Amino acid sequence: MKRGCFIHNNIYVVLFSILTLLASCNAESLVKKGEKAEALGEYFVAADYYRSAYTKTPAQDHQKRGERALKMARCYERINNTGKAIGAYRNAARYHVATSEDSLHYARQLLKNGEYKVALEIFEALLDSLPDNPLVINGIESAKHAPEWKKEGSQYKVKKMDMFNSRRDDYSPVLGGDDYDRLYFTSTRNDAEGDELNGVTGMKSADIFYSEKDDKGKWSRPEPIGTGLNSEYDEGACCLSPDGQQMYLTQCTYDAAGPRYAKVVVANRSDASWGKPSDFELTRDTLSCFAHPAMSPDGEWLYFVSDMPGGKGGLDIWRTRIMGGKAMGVENLGEPINTAGNEMFPTFRPNGDLYFSSDGHPGMGGLDIFIAHIGDDMEYHLTHPGYPLNSMGDDFGMTFEGNHNRGYFSTSRGDARGNDHIYWFENPEVVQTIKGWIYEQDGYELNAGEARIVGSDGTNERLGVKSDGSFEVVVHPGVEYIVLGSCVGYLNHKEELTVPQVKESETYTLQFALASINAPVLIDNIFYEFDKATLLSSSTQALDSLVMLLNENPNITIELGAHTDYKGSAEYNKHLSQLRAEEVVKYLIKKGIAADRLVAVGYGKEKPKKIRRRVAERYTWLNEGDVLTEEFIQKLKKDEQETANALNRRTEFTVLRTTYNMFDENGNLKNPPVQRKQEKQTDGDDDGGLIFDDGGGAGEEIELFDFQ
Repeated sequence: MKRGCFIHNNIYVVLFSILTLLASCNAESLVKKGEKAEALGEYFVAADYYRSAYTKTPAQDHQKRGERALKMARCYERINNTGKAIGAYRNAARYHVATSEDSLHYARQLLKNGEYKVALEIFEALLDSLPDNPLVINGIESAKHAPEWKKEGSQYKVKKMDMFNSRRDDYSPVLGGDDYDRLYFTSTRNDAEGDELNGVTGMKSADIFYSEKDDKGKWSRPEPIGTGLNSEYDEGACCLSPDGQQMYLTQCTYDAAGPRYAKVVVANRSDASWGKPSDFELTRDTLSCFAHPAMSPDGEWLYFVSDMPGGKGGLDIWRTRIMGGKAMGVENLGEPINTAGNEMFPTFRPNGDLYFSSDGHPGMGGLDIFIAHIGDDMEYHLTHPGYPLNSMGDDFGMTFEGNHNRGYFSTSRGDARGNDHIYWFENPEVVQTIKGWIYEQDGYELNAGEARIVGSDGTNERLGVKSDGSFEVVVHPGVEYIVLGSCVGYLNHKEELTVPQVKESETYTLQFALASINAPVLIDNIFYEFDKATLLSSSTQALDSLVMLLNENPNITIELGAHTDYKGSAEYNKHLSQLRAEEVVKYLIKKGIAADRLVAVGYGKEKPKKIRRRVAERYTWLNEGDVLTEEFIQKLKKDEQETANALNRRTEFTVLRTTYNMFDENGNLKNPPVQRKQEKQTDGDDDGGLIFDDGGGAGEEIELFDFQ
């Protein structure tokens, strides 16, 4: 009996040893595969190999089980699977293979999972081995105060947007469109390009999707932005140029033999579609990652995230000035923005405030959103907006609905798998804005136009316009503003506004109808007595507007041209129109306009009106380019003939010169514009526009110059 048992036990030991050896060999092979995948950045695949190796490692081999648990934990942390990362770090600690740095990562994952008490114990224990580590110090502050921040709350309201979200990752929303009626975002949903799963995330490679809002405020079902921009690779975390015509985005390409590196690419918009993106070279560094582009409100700076040498640690936020469509050097934003942790997903509110996410500053766990505001000392000052905008998960990727403190962001809160989803947010506040439109007089929007705003508080800002010729800027109560609308080839127009104190948000609408320098401009609503040159009183408003235009553009001379319909003799019509043009000139001279700036010409019926597109849209029986000759009009219906004759009876002005009284007898500029130092440059540059300063003191009128 004993012998039989002895024989049986020996067989068992031998079999167990063989199985253990086979398992060990198999586990070693899995570890090598995991290490290869990890080196390529395929963390999801690597974690799966390490997990299989861990389960095949004998329980009594504490060292190897701990090492493999640690490898697994690091990969789970990289793909934001917090729950599995915590479990793996816990096993590594149980087998006593975790270093102080590993324990730090473990505690930071516990923060992200809202386990503040346990995290605090580990952080405090790490003070002995890592006494000066800022992540330990900030981790202690986070673990202590996060529960208080959640209890205190804030004015922010948040709501999950189910119409944008899927069962996969949906993140980094960006509002576009002239009325913020298009939302771009990144998604790994099943509708993304390609059929293979991404080795980094275990999901499909990310693509850019979009949704559009109809007139009733309803968002459409999200669709891929198109194969021209999306590809089999990862595309995501995009931003738009101020005019909405360029998209900068992150792209991760790869091949089977090398690691994955993120890079910034740029795509151009043509009509309603986006073209194929091309590389945007930030530096010649090919071994660092470059991601999460964000354009400054003035379009002059591109901010991005990188792990390139020269940073504070982890991922930092950098920026480069854009000139001629190229990057002109890079600079690290430094402290207080960047830390030894990760700073990511920069974005801007139109007022210039920089929003970004960080896991290095004290927060509620994971990535928290922070606001960087430039103070009067020209330094960044940080604000933590609190709960519920921030949570124990990752909170990032803000986008704003114009100047209002509302819009969308992304967060991993409430998702057991750590997937990101899009939320709406709002922080109610009183916002006063000027919304202006720059367009050609009696014509269409000028999307090449520019606005300049100067305020009595030192504001001096250049504003670009959107595709519809509009611009929007935040203004402040009690401040007097002058806004100048301009465009190459057109006369300037100026509007003034003193902003009152209000209790609710208010938008002040300003119109900038610019007169062309190169074509006749209709003076609408000029009326004369029948068959006479006498101006009717109803013409006063239009004439006074012309006086204002001439005062705003003191260096132009104009021709006043009067036209008649084809009825009557050519000689009579020419004489009558000459008298009418002279009558307009007399009115302008009485209002203070110098006589040598004005020329009166009566054309009679010599120059029938040529129809422009705007007029053709108003009268469907006319086409752009039609010329209202007598022959053309007589072919029209009777009521149409009356309208056509009325269109021919018009008074116009044409710009003759743009250098009136600018030069002295020696050809020198009489009053050269000089730059006056402003106390506050809200757009961050020093050009300040051209401000005429005759040496006068405060309280004198500020006049803007723009030489064309």
